[in-house]
Amino acid sequence: MTKKIDTLFINAHVLCMDETFACYENGAVAVLDDHIHAVGSTDALKNTFTAGEVIDCEGKVLMPGLVNAHTHVPMNLLRGLADDLRLDVWLLGYIMPVEREYVNPEFVRLGTSLACAELIKSGVTTFADMYFFEDQVAEGAAEAGLRAVCCQTILKFPSPDAASYEEALAASERMIKKWKDHPLITPAVAPHAAYTSTVDILNSATALAQKYDVPLHIHVSETAQEVEDSLKDLDMPVVPYIEQQNVLKSKVIAAHCVHIDEREMHTLQKHGAGVAHNPTSNLKLSSGIAPISRMLELGLNVGIGTDGASSNNDLDMFEEMRLTALLAKGSSGDPTVVPARTAVAMATSMGAKSIHLGDQTGSIVEGKKADLILVNLQTLHNTPQFKNDPDGVYAQLVYSAKSTDVTDVMVNGKWLMRSRELLTVDVSQLQPKAQALAEEIDQFLITRFQSVYSKLIAVGGAEEQESYEVQIKVKVDDPQAVIDKLLQSELEIHYYRHYHEFDTYFEFEDPEEGWLRYREDEFIDKDGKVENIRYRLTLIGPKRERHLPQDVLLSRSRFIAPAPHSLRFYREYFNPSNETFVEKDRRRWKVCFRDIEFYINVDRLDDPALGTFLEVKSRTWSLEDAEEKAQAAEDLLNLLGTFPQENETLDYIQIVGSKS
Repeated sequence: MTKKIDTLFINAHVLCMDETFACYENGAVAVLDDHIHAVGSTDALKNTFTAGEVIDCEGKVLMPGLVNAHTHVPMNLLRGLADDLRLDVWLLGYIMPVEREYVNPEFVRLGTSLACAELIKSGVTTFADMYFFEDQVAEGAAEAGLRAVCCQTILKFPSPDAASYEEALAASERMIKKWKDHPLITPAVAPHAAYTSTVDILNSATALAQKYDVPLHIHVSETAQEVEDSLKDLDMPVVPYIEQQNVLKSKVIAAHCVHIDEREMHTLQKHGAGVAHNPTSNLKLSSGIAPISRMLELGLNVGIGTDGASSNNDLDMFEEMRLTALLAKGSSGDPTVVPARTAVAMATSMGAKSIHLGDQTGSIVEGKKADLILVNLQTLHNTPQFKNDPDGVYAQLVYSAKSTDVTDVMVNGKWLMRSRELLTVDVSQLQPKAQALAEEIDQFLITRFQSVYSKLIAVGGAEEQESYEVQIKVKVDDPQAVIDKLLQSELEIHYYRHYHEFDTYFEFEDPEEGWLRYREDEFIDKDGKVENIRYRLTLIGPKRERHLPQDVLLSRSRFIAPAPHSLRFYREYFNPSNETFVEKDRRRWKVCFRDIEFYINVDRLDDPALGTFLEVKSRTWSLEDAEEKAQAAEDLLNLLGTFPQENETLDYIQIVGSKS
């Protein structure tokens, strides 16, 4: 007497991807409800079961669905937005400004639905996501029928869905409570990275993950710069730091791990962390090549991820499997490392373990979820086929097969695609919406980035209000005499500062853009040693607003922003037509003269060596006020023993330019 089941696959080349890599060349799989009920030969299972639906696979490969171990699926809507840029320029200069403007629940849901369609078409049945409004990702994935680990991002600065990390943490807990024990969705928490988190964030996120026994997804050592900064700021690499914060006591999914050493690998392995390898994204952003062959030797569970479509630019796991194997060989000089069978395991069974779902999916084993795909290898690009090597089928999948060879997809016992036709997502309704949004973002970028000022605001931190200042300069031959007069005068001195300043001025094709100055300020203490360093950007108006009668310059005040990134970043982001470097020693006093606050600067220009200038300046807000302060500035110069008729009415960049 036969047993009734729901679906019986017969005449398939079954790759179980279990611990023994069992396979059945003329195999069958029985599905009951949402799980795999039995695996064996076609003859054996046909005689054992009666199925509501019998699928004749006609020799196709029947295997576990692929597992995308790290991605940001809503970013499908940002595919092709900005390419061929460094990671920091791409992320901070383009992606984040657009995200601040456009990412909302509707954006996330649309991007998720499109991504789910792409994932299904390429044979992915499970993915681990990290983004904003992650509840919408969960909704979209569940509606499409995909299995997903949905990780709510937490950052130390405001994000599209949270004004503070406390809000993001609260949203994570709400999402965990809502989706915990869902048949398809595993909620999780995602402190973005060590460098975008505080100790409080890492501790709170870890506590939350442990409280609900859910995964914790975090970017780890993606770039060499990240590791250098960690060594400089924390005196240790990234993995020891997150271990110190107890992050590794949770079920960690460590994305990237490009720049980790063997000791760090042992640490991750000891704590049972999974690693998500993202070869295409790491290559495209020039982040490096992760040492996965050594990770595998040490017993780490290394899965494969696509990262987001904005940095890949697709979600094709067949491409990632192939690149995973090839990169390991090419970078090591050993063609035997990461053989095809291992690459397939990384995309299936090991991938499931890396995101802590190995007990549910990733292999065709009795009792596991029925997450299955059929792959047609009887194609032109897979012809002919040799049978002498039992592992030849894995090589076909990795080195020859394409995502378009996936014909059918089942998740949790339900069909998501049959004969290449999507059953749960209607892309005809989604693609026009995505294109309309792209056109809107295009216009935003064109408008937002059409001037240096706009780009400065877009990259964040600049003061957007505009004011003016009165300034006057005089070249002096004996600066100490000026300083002595200042100190001997009855001027009320509020404070004194000593700086060593390194200024890089960016010039642009359009002179109306003005100059953008990148400044490294060294604060010099009373012993002549550097006690602190500050980095700032200053946008200097293109020209004087007017000369006052005293030939004092009334200039457009600077728009000032912090400069947390490297000079190289700003060079690539702003793309100047020319650069000028100025090094100077500055002694500054803030004084009160006739109830007006003035800054008195004694500036020695060392590179180029143009001598010493006395500069007097004061902020102003009206023409009448400016005229009063201009007269006061001239009188202040007289008090300091200088001669106003020798005034310089230019900014330092203009003085340097006039002398060159």
